[in-house]
Amino acid sequence: MLDIVSRSVGSGSDIGESYDGQGYAVPVIEIDHALTPVGLLKGIDRLWELSAQKIDAIEKTCPPGAASPVFTVGGLYTARGWTEWTQGFQYGSALLQFDATGERRFLELGRQSTVAVMASHVSHIGVHDHGFNNVSTYGNLWRLTREGRVQDGQLPFYELALKISGAVQAARWRTTADGTGYIYSFNGPQSLFVDTIRSCRALAIGHLLGHVLMGERDERISLLGRLIEHTRNTARWNVYYGEGRDSYDVRGRTAHESIFNVNDGSYRCPSTQQGYSPFSTWTRGLAWAMVGYAEQLEFVATLPDEALTPYGGRAEITAMLLKAATATCDFYLENTAADGIPYWDTGAPGLVRLGDDYLSRPADPYNAHEPVDSSAAAIGAQGLLRLGRYLIAEGRPEQGQRYWQAGLTVANTLFAEPYLSTDAQHQGLILHSVYHRPNGWDHIPAGQRVPNGESSMWGDYHARELALYLQRIARDQPLYTFFGPAPAGGSESAIQDNNPGGGVA
Repeated sequence: MLDIVSRSVGSGSDIGESYDGQGYAVPVIEIDHALTPVGLLKGIDRLWELSAQKIDAIEKTCPPGAASPVFTVGGLYTARGWTEWTQGFQYGSALLQFDATGERRFLELGRQSTVAVMASHVSHIGVHDHGFNNVSTYGNLWRLTREGRVQDGQLPFYELALKISGAVQAARWRTTADGTGYIYSFNGPQSLFVDTIRSCRALAIGHLLGHVLMGERDERISLLGRLIEHTRNTARWNVYYGEGRDSYDVRGRTAHESIFNVNDGSYRCPSTQQGYSPFSTWTRGLAWAMVGYAEQLEFVATLPDEALTPYGGRAEITAMLLKAATATCDFYLENTAADGIPYWDTGAPGLVRLGDDYLSRPADPYNAHEPVDSSAAAIGAQGLLRLGRYLIAEGRPEQGQRYWQAGLTVANTLFAEPYLSTDAQHQGLILHSVYHRPNGWDHIPAGQRVPNGESSMWGDYHARELALYLQRIARDQPLYTFFGPAPAGGSESAIQDNNPGGGVA
């Protein structure tokens, strides 16, 4: 059955919350409670079939040594100079393809290309992208090796790369007025990006491998400590909770960027690079927070109490992560179209022309006013699923099931047309992604008024991650996590046992 909730909303502005009788925020998306991972396998198999074609096509036009592909223009992947943050998605996609299908040629492509071209990303001191580039490549090889899927004798090499990557990322540090700090973005030391929450994976793996950042006078700086401080400051400054912080403080909305005074470390204001406004929500930034906090909840749950005690203890850290994860996931559910695909920014000015009920309808990628962003859906769906599974395992099945089924609903939309790219001449896998709307970088096809019909490296990669995550659960295989291998406790039967209400069997 469908949980259909229609609300009259103010177009072109962030939407206030409403709650059902049990205290849960009411979603706008139509949550399909009948969906299961097993039921999505046919679409997932189709996705991997198409994905193989796309990866092969990209390698012909974007070989190792060429500029990193970023997004498609007219169906062909092209580069876009800003930072080289997408190359890991290119070769990481081949590794995910191998993981899902067992086709060894994709393992060889991913492994050889990682060795050939990714070393500079390991020691890159100028970006906040280590989780994107290095965990997607060296991290996947490390995980597959530990799962026994890769046996090339190179585990120490992968681990060395990940140790260095985590430490280099942790060294990109700016101290705040309260003595804590954050990993600053490529934009400069004044800048805390919400995106960087997902690069915390690099610090997490480095910590698991027993590594630290060495500072002046041989100071041993904990990667876990910096990870927790960064997630805490992102939760404090980039995520809103409806607590009266400013006139636009709507629970769960995110600011792309927080600006700090570099002289004294004090917070100054919200900002954005890729969103419409500092006071609206760029939905891909929201999605990074959704999945970033959900997977850090999973990671922290694996650590012993003594590892967390110096940084506030398990209860405080978990509460902080959970507050941010639930707020951002709720905001997504309340501000996304009925089929689970968001428009690129919740405050984009053209949304007013779509009508007051535009969120009660499926997203329209071909509308004349504002683009959708399927990449935000591909990223955010994984956040919904991971948060849902976490809450079910923690004994909160009703709340967890809500997020779980919402994530399946988004995945079901993405894994079919008009979002799944079935055109053999198009190199992209997931259509209707946007990159930088304010800069006008996205291709607008002839006869259209807004960008549509194109793909992005991050959107395609995260759709593959989403498919692999669900495939493993459907087939009762080890849960896909960045810090894997994890036991097969994420199976449908395990979730069903913790959810007497059903919906995932």
